[in-house]
Amino acid sequence: MQKNRIIYVDINASKEGNGSKEMPFKHINDAAKVAKPGDEVIVAPGVYREYVCPVNAGLEDARITYRSEKPLGAVITGAEEVKTWKKYKKDVWTARINNSIFGSYNPYKEYVYGDWYFAPRIRHTGCVFLNNLAMYETASLDECIKAEADEYAWNAEESRFKWYTEQDGDETVLYANFRGADPNKENVEVTVRRNCFMPDKNYVNYITVSGFNINKAAPTWAPPAAYQDGMVGPHWSKGWIIEDCEIYGSRCCGISLGKYYDPENNMYFTEKYVKSPTQMERDAVCRGQYHGWTKERIGSHIIRRCNVHHCEQTGIVGRMGGVFSTIEDCHIHHICNSSQLAGAETAGIKLHAAIDVTIRRNHIHDCIEGVWLDWEAQGARITQNLFHNNQRPEGVKIRDGIMFNTDIFIEVGHGPTLIDNNLLLSKVSITIPSEGIGVVNNLILGSFSLINSGVDSVVNGQREPRYTPYHIRHRTEVAGFMTILHGDDRIYNNVFVQNYKITDKKKTPQDNDYEAAGTKCFDIFPTYEEWYAPFADGKLPDMGALANAHFGHLPVWVKGNAYFNGANVCKHEKVKLVDKKNKVTVELVEKDGSYSLKTNLLPLLKDFKNGIITSDTLGCAFQPEQRFENPDGTAITFDSDYFGNHRGIEAIPGPFADEKAAKKVLSKF
Repeated sequence: MQKNRIIYVDINASKEGNGSKEMPFKHINDAAKVAKPGDEVIVAPGVYREYVCPVNAGLEDARITYRSEKPLGAVITGAEEVKTWKKYKKDVWTARINNSIFGSYNPYKEYVYGDWYFAPRIRHTGCVFLNNLAMYETASLDECIKAEADEYAWNAEESRFKWYTEQDGDETVLYANFRGADPNKENVEVTVRRNCFMPDKNYVNYITVSGFNINKAAPTWAPPAAYQDGMVGPHWSKGWIIEDCEIYGSRCCGISLGKYYDPENNMYFTEKYVKSPTQMERDAVCRGQYHGWTKERIGSHIIRRCNVHHCEQTGIVGRMGGVFSTIEDCHIHHICNSSQLAGAETAGIKLHAAIDVTIRRNHIHDCIEGVWLDWEAQGARITQNLFHNNQRPEGVKIRDGIMFNTDIFIEVGHGPTLIDNNLLLSKVSITIPSEGIGVVNNLILGSFSLINSGVDSVVNGQREPRYTPYHIRHRTEVAGFMTILHGDDRIYNNVFVQNYKITDKKKTPQDNDYEAAGTKCFDIFPTYEEWYAPFADGKLPDMGALANAHFGHLPVWVKGNAYFNGANVCKHEKVKLVDKKNKVTVELVEKDGSYSLKTNLLPLLKDFKNGIITSDTLGCAFQPEQRFENPDGTAITFDSDYFGNHRGIEAIPGPFADEKAAKKVLSKF
């Protein structure tokens, strides 16, 4: 087998070649058919309108690398240009496309639908783009002609660019309201391919995708118990690296680290109805073990330095396939802003079973939710990220079925899950209908929400608990199932600022849109001493007598936090800073793509310090009996700040080591 071969691709080559430098292939997929372990595919600048389906896997020590010769110069797109528009009526034009171009998958026949999708089947997986702007699909031609602003869209003006489709024999007929633009003179594209760069089989391991612009495809809705589609992704494999790419314009998901296709469990609720969606999810986890879901075979991917934006379900999605992965130094923004798709599974990053996943140094903003880790976020760590504006603009209405807004959502997990050294600047900062959460050294301007809530259902007059799995430490094998008892949280060395006005005092921490910043929401949980008292009487254990303790709330630990502008305080906290005198202002300032913080906060913290938090401080999450530690089992010492600066032997609360650090550029894209 020939090692370290370079295969060349150039769409602008004069004729089809053999992959040599002198005679490059014209299509990336031709290289993908022959690339072997150790090969590197170098792709010249140009627009590649094709689906790349890697055939062969690389090896851990001999990856197959696909690289854009010029950063972002090679464009892989699922769209085709249309220059045959004819004037129909007013600003509306029409075009006809022969269905033969779509092959077996016509995005203008296929609807967005499936499990956890809460809207009618009126949106197709296809889309029309005007100068890279995804236009808004309508349910009727009349609606397309009227071109009224969508009251649910985050950008009302953009929502007036409409399109509509219908079938006529062997042709797809498109109508589009370009609002005065001539589509035959502008860049108008329509998505025709389901994926851009993704294997069509499992276990195509150790692939690197580097430096491409990947855009405009028509993947399907990607719920957690179904095959999870995306424009680019490893399917169900191990060891991919996706780096330095720009990824945008997906009808649903941009990058998929998701689930394989399992015909017995795929879209079970949507197609068969007879099992509850939660039971279907438990089935998916257990069936995954049968289908090769182990640390040795699946996951351990890296997504780094990517710009992921303007996708309508998620920027990055995954169910089980993303275990042991790292998402770092990415810019993830403007996700699910059109509000055309309604359902769960929508966020900048939406992962189920984020076992030992690290999400660090990312800039995540203007998403319906920033990061949503659903089920089994065991060993996950969200650290050193900048979150802001993950909330609807003022005045925008909420469409039925659309999810609520938050920076971080950890759902029905048993921990340990770490949230540390982040800037959480949206109205709702942390949503945790979970247990076993560690919140350390963050700046938090919004609220906690869904505390002691958002877990179980009441059906037929009785509580139906949501049992979810926990796992063997740092493995995928299931160790057990349990309901969420709530609590088991550690809240250390954070800064809480009541930055947003409280408009509804009737809201409680059990609501998803609670507005009060602070830790008083943890008052309902016992201290460790209170919780352990029933177990410590020295008598022979009585199972019946201990039932209340076994199924009661777990304890919380709250210490070393600072509170400003009236942020509320947990009654259990003894060591704290409560400043009722000074008014703190925190403003995120953007200039030429660089973001920095303008605040008077840091001088008010300098005289209040707490000890450095460690894994020993945080202890073990209760159900999995696993420490808050690194994926390799080593201890964490939280002595580095948002920038990686050393904190010394003591720490001021929040994500910055000192006042000087707070003045540095937070993010630059």
